[in-house]
Amino acid sequence: MHFLFQTAPAALRPRANLPCLCAILLALGTAATGAMAQAPAITTLKQALDAAWVRQPEAASSDLHKQAAEGRKAAAQSWTVEPPSLEVSAKTDRLNRNDGSRELEIGVAVPLWLPGERSRSLALAEAEAGAVDSRTAATQWRLAGALRDAWWGLHRARVEVVLARARQDSAAQLARDVARRVAAGDLAKADQHQTDGALAAAQAELAASQAAQIQAEQALRSLTAEAPAQGLIDAPEAAASVVPDDTEATPNHPALRELSDRALRAERARDLAGVQQRANPELTLASTRDRGAFGERYGQTVTLGLRFPLGSSGNNQAKRATAGAELIEAQTQLALERQRLSGELAGAKARLVAAQASAEAANRRAALARETRGFIEKSFRAGETDLPSRLRVELEAFEAERQSTLARLNVNQAISALNQALGLLPQ
Repeated sequence: MHFLFQTAPAALRPRANLPCLCAILLALGTAATGAMAQAPAITTLKQALDAAWVRQPEAASSDLHKQAAEGRKAAAQSWTVEPPSLEVSAKTDRLNRNDGSRELEIGVAVPLWLPGERSRSLALAEAEAGAVDSRTAATQWRLAGALRDAWWGLHRARVEVVLARARQDSAAQLARDVARRVAAGDLAKADQHQTDGALAAAQAELAASQAAQIQAEQALRSLTAEAPAQGLIDAPEAAASVVPDDTEATPNHPALRELSDRALRAERARDLAGVQQRANPELTLASTRDRGAFGERYGQTVTLGLRFPLGSSGNNQAKRATAGAELIEAQTQLALERQRLSGELAGAKARLVAAQASAEAANRRAALARETRGFIEKSFRAGETDLPSRLRVELEAFEAERQSTLARLNVNQAISALNQALGLLPQ
């Protein structure tokens, strides 16, 4: 009996510790949830750009491209085309006659620059270094354009959800009022069917807007790999301090700088290929120590030689043709891109002016629709207005409020489009 008395509490001990274990697991879960809640979420367009740029391959390889450009500049600044090479040779008759003939030659071969090749190589290296920076800036600018579209697309989708939910709530309230009056005998059953149909339409619109919101969030997350915050800042971007009066794109535009640097690099490559008509000459300085047979003293001689290749090869011709073709392509693309950006800038200016005018008109319409809705709502409750008129006014008020809210977003998006056309990044 004593043994059973001791083992019973041991059997019950896990049950006694179960609440403690649950408390520990709950604490761990709460801590994990808190850590997830403390994870930074994207709230501004600048944060979205920073998060998206880190994931781009150009950001990962930019430093290496710069190092390669610096290496080419260092090579072009050296006094020789390539590092000197050491040459060592020995001659002996030990394997045949063995008369004691010996010869040892030690020399250094130095590749030389062709006339004008060194300066043109340095110019090409500097152009390539500038092309790395402009290519990075242009990639950031194009990424900013995609982010701006996804950013305001998500704002629009979330506004649509808020408006659709408000419409559903209003339709549900109206359906309840009509059902109560139908039960009291003030309205016909057909009126209740109309309000129920309007409620079903509002519910369907809410479901469609929620699906569009999920797609918009995924579009932004695919660029940033981070979940956007629930309370995104919908304030407009800072407008450009200086907007040119004409529609000509500025030369400092990232896309134009990229193509200009590409054309400059192709031009420098063509100039370099023009002087590389043949292989590089080579200067040789050698010292020879030899004797003719056993017993003779070793003699010392110094040799100075110059190897100068004659003629040109097909490789140099291919380099010149390739550089010329790249120059023509870059110059043509530059002209087309300048024309395209000028049209985009003109369209962005006109879009902003139209969006501002549309927003003012939409705000006036929304204010009038809200006032009319209040009048009709009181009249309907007093039995002075029929249900179709009430439903029509409700729909018009909702549409006016929707257009007013979206018009404000259109102005913000137009400002972003103008900054994009000017080549500015989100700040």
